[in-house]
Amino acid sequence: MSNHTLSSESSTDAFARALVARISQSTEQLPHEITERLRAARMQAIAKRKVATVAYASSISAQNGVATLGTGGEENGFWRKFASIVPLVALLAGLVSIGWIQDEVRADELAKVDAELLLDELPPAAYVDPGFVEFLRKGQGN
Repeated sequence: MSNHTLSSESSTDAFARALVARISQSTEQLPHEITERLRAARMQAIAKRKVATVAYASSISAQNGVATLGTGGEENGFWRKFASIVPLVALLAGLVSIGWIQDEVRADELAKVDAELLLDELPPAAYVDPGFVEFLRKGQGN
């Protein structure tokens, strides 16, 4: 860890100790029942903090001045790898499906145009004739 991180942790710990001391001084005037509940709550908070610190520390490894995040253990390693691959497989399947659907839609559109050209009264050669294009322009102007 860096010096900045250590100094911020030590200042946080110092603040926590000062706060606990201040609270302990002011609890002397409270009834015994309340002080016992406060003591039990404090013990629970300390226990939870220790558990959280242990879990957090198991997922970080430092080596040669470089900290890296880990998975926190190798139990269920296969399932973790499998779970990380599932979104990639779903993405690829989605992309392939979209491409296939677009190809099908485009093929249907082209088939409809071909069918209309073949079933029309005009021969297909008339559509490429320059005079036909001119005829359409004059017809639209009227």
